[in-house]
Amino acid sequence: MQEALLAQDLAPTLRARVARLVTSTRFQQIVTGLILLNAVTLGLETSASVMEAYGPLLEVTDSALLWLFSAELALRIFAFRGRFFRDPWGIFDLLVIGIAWAPSGGDLAVLRSLRVLRVLRLLSVVPSLRHVVEAMLAALPGMGSIVLLMGLMFYVSGVMATKLFGESLPERFGTLGNSVFTLFQLMTLEGWVEDIVKPAMEHHPGALLFFIPFIVISTFVVLNLFLGVIVESIQTLRESRESADAEAAQAATDAAASAAHADSQMLMSEVRELRKEIAALRGERS
Repeated sequence: MQEALLAQDLAPTLRARVARLVTSTRFQQIVTGLILLNAVTLGLETSASVMEAYGPLLEVTDSALLWLFSAELALRIFAFRGRFFRDPWGIFDLLVIGIAWAPSGGDLAVLRSLRVLRVLRLLSVVPSLRHVVEAMLAALPGMGSIVLLMGLMFYVSGVMATKLFGESLPERFGTLGNSVFTLFQLMTLEGWVEDIVKPAMEHHPGALLFFIPFIVISTFVVLNLFLGVIVESIQTLRESRESADAEAAQAATDAAASAAHADSQMLMSEVRELRKEIAALRGERS
């Protein structure tokens, strides 16, 4: 019974120590270094010559790193318990490590290639990368209207291109699907002159009147709208973090001031009591 009570008393203390350990800067730097080392080993495994010379060593290193990542994850779960599973980044790390432990033989051999997902743990370990990902996720609702606008533009332009160039360039614009795919290639500016515009102009000299406005709108306007939404999201998150930090600092200052005021009031009360006692002793002597 006493041993059980002692274990209950020691558990919170041990959990607090583990929490301080896994959140310390040195520990995070070590985890980051291990992730980078794992990225290098996974890249080297793609080389046949390297695997022939150092294959067993790389496999042992990969297994050791997986065990270390699993131990680090277990420490975090022990330290934070339920809070770990309420953290999206904790769930992300758990899924990545869980996929790495999945069997990779037989029909599941494709899962072996998913080991490289462990490198993505840098997103949860490096604060700057985590902030960028959070900003991108926060920007998704704002991108909905832009995606709808782009889809509408591709549909209208695809129908027009099919009607204008379908007969002369059936491989590029023969169907609506082909036209949309060609327009997507046109938006990326990949071989747009030699593969798309020049063949179209051989049959339709005024084709530039269609292609140039499409390129300007899709490539230089719509894509910049995406960038603008993401930049605004990053700025908004930064301002919210700075505001939260300022409020936390102000709350800490107010708490310290309140504690100091309470201490001063208690000290003044004790001084008054002492004065009353001194006055009472003087009255008894007289």
